[in-house]
Amino acid sequence: MAECIKFKEANCKNCYKCIRHCPVKSIGFSENQAHIITEECILCGNCFVVCPQNAKVIRNDISSAKLLIKSGAPVYASLAPSFVANYEGVTISSMEEALSQLGFAGVEETAIGATIVKKQYEHLTHNGNGEVIISSCCHTVNLLIQKYYPRALPYLAQVVSPMQAHSMDIKRRFPGAKTVFIGPCISKKAEAESYRGMVDCVITFEELTAWLEEKKIELKHDKDNNDKSRARLFPTSGGILRTMTAANQDYIYMAIDGIENCIPAIEDIIEGKLKKCFVEMSACKGSCIGGPAMDKKHSSPVKYYMFVNKYAGNEDFTVENYQEEELKKDFPSLVPRQVNLGSKAIEEVLRKMGKTKPEDELNCGSCGYNTCRDKAKAVLQGKANLHMCLPYLKEKAESFSDNIIKNTPNGIIVLNESFEVQQINDAACKMLNIRNETDVMGENVVCILDPQPFIEAYEKGGECHYKSIYLPEYKKYVDQTVIYDRSYNIIVCIMRDVTEETLQREKKEAIKRSTIEITDKVIEKQMRTVQEIASLLGETTAETKIALTKLKESLMDE
Repeated sequence: MAECIKFKEANCKNCYKCIRHCPVKSIGFSENQAHIITEECILCGNCFVVCPQNAKVIRNDISSAKLLIKSGAPVYASLAPSFVANYEGVTISSMEEALSQLGFAGVEETAIGATIVKKQYEHLTHNGNGEVIISSCCHTVNLLIQKYYPRALPYLAQVVSPMQAHSMDIKRRFPGAKTVFIGPCISKKAEAESYRGMVDCVITFEELTAWLEEKKIELKHDKDNNDKSRARLFPTSGGILRTMTAANQDYIYMAIDGIENCIPAIEDIIEGKLKKCFVEMSACKGSCIGGPAMDKKHSSPVKYYMFVNKYAGNEDFTVENYQEEELKKDFPSLVPRQVNLGSKAIEEVLRKMGKTKPEDELNCGSCGYNTCRDKAKAVLQGKANLHMCLPYLKEKAESFSDNIIKNTPNGIIVLNESFEVQQINDAACKMLNIRNETDVMGENVVCILDPQPFIEAYEKGGECHYKSIYLPEYKKYVDQTVIYDRSYNIIVCIMRDVTEETLQREKKEAIKRSTIEITDKVIEKQMRTVQEIASLLGETTAETKIALTKLKESLMDE
């Protein structure tokens, strides 16, 4: 079966809201992307409705409807009675006019099929067939029982839904016809595919609205005077019961809407807490008028109820009689494959999430699961990962950052925009001769440091200011970096103590200067000595030259 709800990978922001609102936790999460586990999904549509990023989309079947129309066979639209809530002021006659322009051979209200179904419910209760009877109109409720509460299957009325009954009725009256159901429900798409041969295609009100806009067809407002239309009440909470003739007073008749209310009711039925009752169950709050595919962005259940209530008549539609076997519907067990999880494996996952004691299990639900143990089971099933635990990530991040701040040799001071100390680590306290961080917490930075670099960073905004400065009051040389973080409205100062390095450098420079001075003196002395030697050598050479010249002249005279 094709997926009815799909996820847009680019839009998923890992908020886990879809998992939190999924009543059966049929959403897996891997590689930073949520995905629906089809065999576990009951198609309630909650994930589609609550997603803040519109990361979920309902499968569009307009193309399938168009193909049916192009096939040449007469195509009839079965219009869910909730259409009067979705299209305010519009009646069946105006819908017939509009849909005929789309190529439909005819348009009828699904309420006709609802009348057929409610008559069968009346038959079941009149004959006392069953200790408890659960209505089978809502496919999501049916899936919930089939997949998660198979012990309640004997209580589920083996009767087709109004959509199926109406489609059967149309095909009986118009041989060779094809049917397209139009309504506010996502799960009807899956129902049509699971019971092939009844309904040929399902589209939602949202899809129909887009189709009408594509063809530039406007819906007209008119009035309807058909008093034989009581089954139009079906899409409201208690609507099925309001159409039934409760002839058998041995039964208690009750309506339950909202999946969160249906689940405990089913559990009570299984445990035998409910006796001799007919239960109308709808997965959506307010029943079908609260369906996930109503194309109004802001639902108004009271207003919608009034629209439907006003539109419905006081008598039944005129319908053909059907035998019980013709309307019988089987509901096989669809329980997803179960994996037995050992307690030791669960404990190991909890340990990895930093939950070593019962009090560590906050059961906050931020990951989407009701308890930490449910989350651990989901991890073992491959549906979740460890990092989906927000308290764990928060604690891990805080511990990591605290360890860095605490153990770094650099002094760190955090100020607010009023230049008041919000955080100071041990290295900074030692650097500034502060006995305890509480001595300066909340104080203005001027009490411990020159405020000018902080003021400049704040005024210039976001720029990193680096300076090498001397702190005479602390006799310290530091490399100071000041950063203003606009996103968190804080000013961070990082100081690296370079006193020892600076003193060593100054000492080396002093030695260097002294060495240069001594070298200069030695060179100067050596130059003087050389000059004196050169002078003496010059005098001796001159005298020798004179003596030799005289000797030469004397020898030549002889």
